[in-house]
Amino acid sequence: MGHGHGHGHGHGHHHHHDHSHEAGPELPAAFDTSVPDEALTPEQQSRRTLLRRAGLLGAGLAAGGILTQGGTTPAYAAEGRRKSSGFLWLAGDHHVHTQYSNDGKYRVTDQVRQGARHGLDWMVITDHGNETHAKIGVEKVNPDIKEAREAYADTLVFQGLEWNIPAAEHGTVFVHPGKNEVSVLKQFELSYDGGVRKATDSTPANEALAVAGLNFLAEQVQRRKVKDILMLANHPARKGIDSPHEIRAWRDATSARHQIAVGMEGAPGHQAAGIEQSTGMGRARGLYDGSPGANSFAGYPLESYRTWGGFDWMTATVGGLWDSLLAEGKPWWITANSDSHNVYADTAKRGGPDSDYLTNGKHTDPVYRGGIDLTEGDYWPGQYSRTHVGADGFNYAAVMDGIRAGRVWVDHGRLVGGLDVRVSGGSRWATLGGALHVKKGTKVTLTVDIALAGATNWAGFVPELARVDVIQGDVTGTVSDKDTFTAPTAKVVKSYEVGKSTGRVRLTYELGRVDRPLYVRLRGTDGNRSATGLRGAAVDPAGPAVDVVGDADPWNDLWFYSNPVWVLPS
Repeated sequence: MGHGHGHGHGHGHHHHHDHSHEAGPELPAAFDTSVPDEALTPEQQSRRTLLRRAGLLGAGLAAGGILTQGGTTPAYAAEGRRKSSGFLWLAGDHHVHTQYSNDGKYRVTDQVRQGARHGLDWMVITDHGNETHAKIGVEKVNPDIKEAREAYADTLVFQGLEWNIPAAEHGTVFVHPGKNEVSVLKQFELSYDGGVRKATDSTPANEALAVAGLNFLAEQVQRRKVKDILMLANHPARKGIDSPHEIRAWRDATSARHQIAVGMEGAPGHQAAGIEQSTGMGRARGLYDGSPGANSFAGYPLESYRTWGGFDWMTATVGGLWDSLLAEGKPWWITANSDSHNVYADTAKRGGPDSDYLTNGKHTDPVYRGGIDLTEGDYWPGQYSRTHVGADGFNYAAVMDGIRAGRVWVDHGRLVGGLDVRVSGGSRWATLGGALHVKKGTKVTLTVDIALAGATNWAGFVPELARVDVIQGDVTGTVSDKDTFTAPTAKVVKSYEVGKSTGRVRLTYELGRVDRPLYVRLRGTDGNRSATGLRGAAVDPAGPAVDVVGDADPWNDLWFYSNPVWVLPS
């Protein structure tokens, strides 16, 4: 009874790692109900309290405390379930900066401590690629990361870097921990970073260098230098320089077995930057307040340079660029993260007067500045943005496998506590990132189980989910024009008013007797701000509204998004 996630249509390419030799518990202590409360550290106690409040610990969970997609097992799935389908949903952040970034501030331990405090299970340290980082920082940060792994055993800490993608924007590149994690990142950065190589302009040669960099990373996995590597494109629409054909080239650069580029930030970091000037930075959410430049893709409209409900235009537009990628039937996932450099309302300032980044590869440790700083635009990891990954264990390989498989949903402001998405038909089922293979004409049902928030978020209120939208599009195949960024068949096919503020909600949507390949994805909102979608009311009657530059409090406009599930009849 296969649930079929990831098989067929070009993305049956998950890595199968032997996890048995990886040290560490099967479950974080906060999840493990056999560990008494008094044996937990303060961070673990905080995490357990959050899980309890959200109804995600104790009754209703699978054996051993493993959280199975929101804690519920639909009856139709039970007979076909294997132990591996009881995913542990791990919240994380793949875009975090430290004092090893030229514009960063905090120690690695500060960011990891804050991530643990704010409920994260995994994090990636991604200091900026540049000549200083390549020559000094990539090695010097590693002992700090190893110390943080020891000090915060319930938080998986990856080493990565923020790649200046040749001819394009930034991207997170991160590796599975191991003896070659530093050497592989260093060689990659020296050879393929657009800043280091002076390869930032949008030229064919620079675009080819980016693809060569991804192939280099795939080769390191094939040669077993490292167990795994992933790349995710960061703030893709911010400057308009990630053209549709470049994104497709990254996605298709490497073999399915060793796919490296797997997705993009559906929502960027810097979300506090939109708070109005009397109490905040007075800029734009995500710092998306630019306009086209010399290297921008000419086809993008002006509205692509703004966020919409805090989300990137590529993701927020129903029938837009993300849907055009999904309509090809190939994997391309979305994430959300903090891009944390300098935190809103923090009291620290970057190192003292002797801070010399160029000489030392890092800034000196941050110091108390004598007052809170309301002019910064970032949140701590996990404070506002979360990427939830369905993993088959608590280890590095399982997180990377879950991301590659697309078992990912994202939220802002703790809008919901848990999400279980299943598409079923013909005695089979599939979940996020997966593909349901059925005979043509099979009746197919989408079932969504949501654990409502039930707990105070970091702004001091319990968010309420007002509405959930089901978005559906046809799989129309590979595009002839690689700069396509529309998907004419994608639209909101059903909206559900939630109508309750605590407990759980189950939504079902009948796709009918499916006779063509399609996909479905989900979006939810607190209902505070909405507008007709960019492709019209028939496509999206109540989508996210454009964020006002200088007046966009992120806590008043909360959304969640899921990755898609495909239905492939034959």
